[in-house]
Amino acid sequence: MTKSQNASGKRLTIYDVAELAGASPTAVSSVLNGTWKKRRISAALAERITRIADENGYSLNMQASGLRRESSRLIGMIVPKYDNRYFGSIVEKFETRARERGLFPIVTCTQRNPELEVQAARAMISHQVDCLVATGATDPDRITRLCAKARVRSFNLDLPGKLAPSVISDNFGGAFALTKRILVASASTRAPNEPLLYVGGRSDHNTTERIRGFTEAHQEAGISVDPSMILATGYAPDKAEAALRELAARRGKLPAAMFVNSTIPLEGVMRWIKTSRHFGDHLPHIGCFDWDPIVPILNEYIVMLRQDVPGMLDALFKLIDGEAATPRLVEVPTLFASLNTD
Repeated sequence: MTKSQNASGKRLTIYDVAELAGASPTAVSSVLNGTWKKRRISAALAERITRIADENGYSLNMQASGLRRESSRLIGMIVPKYDNRYFGSIVEKFETRARERGLFPIVTCTQRNPELEVQAARAMISHQVDCLVATGATDPDRITRLCAKARVRSFNLDLPGKLAPSVISDNFGGAFALTKRILVASASTRAPNEPLLYVGGRSDHNTTERIRGFTEAHQEAGISVDPSMILATGYAPDKAEAALRELAARRGKLPAAMFVNSTIPLEGVMRWIKTSRHFGDHLPHIGCFDWDPIVPILNEYIVMLRQDVPGMLDALFKLIDGEAATPRLVEVPTLFASLNTD
């Protein structure tokens, strides 16, 4: 047993963490609430305090009452973005379903920042949430480990982890179906055997599965995909715009049809198409693995795939309520969006 382990099985107090770290309780508090840089605490000390807290499942103020209540009726969620219809819809429906069960939802946005995700998880644990849902987290397993040590139930939504039950979209199946639809729609404008261009996403599970569906749909159609035509350069609109500009400078004319990973990079794609005039007066066919009702109205060449947020939340709360078995991964089928989709 190491020095940082608690032989009695009791949760550590802030004073215990301070003693183990060789620091003051004030320093421990500053590190765990994220203000240590302002107090000029060294990175080495901050790392030591964080490690000791993580190893013992300690979160700031968790021991304030001495005993944890049997149930707080609080349920937490972290999300990467608010200014996105998909995540906004998740938050709205999460809050509705939580309140229907007499639970009080606490939601915070972490901007896809792994350190903010951990700070948010610690803060919610310290407020004694009964359950924490990590939505689109960059490192969901790290959050699960924090929750497990604090004996808080945890689930993943949108992006899966290996340590807690996860509810996500069927990214492979959706991408396969969307790619096939765009290949057919653009057949008269693409060169023979010309693949679609893939834009957006990063090295996460969802992007990997969407690229796999994208690739296999091409293979079924007898079309090979050059790796240089897959631009998984991130979600930011500026990165999508820059990637297209650089690819056009290297290759010249680009394919007359695209697969875009979500509405976030779609913004950059559309900005590049408009400003570059690369396709002249003819707009390319685009399939987007995301949904915004205004887009198909403004551009008939864009087909949108809608992730079934109500279905995902229903599956999530069945797991939370204990009404279903707890598989490690639940994949919810996607839908082709219509103009009257709510």
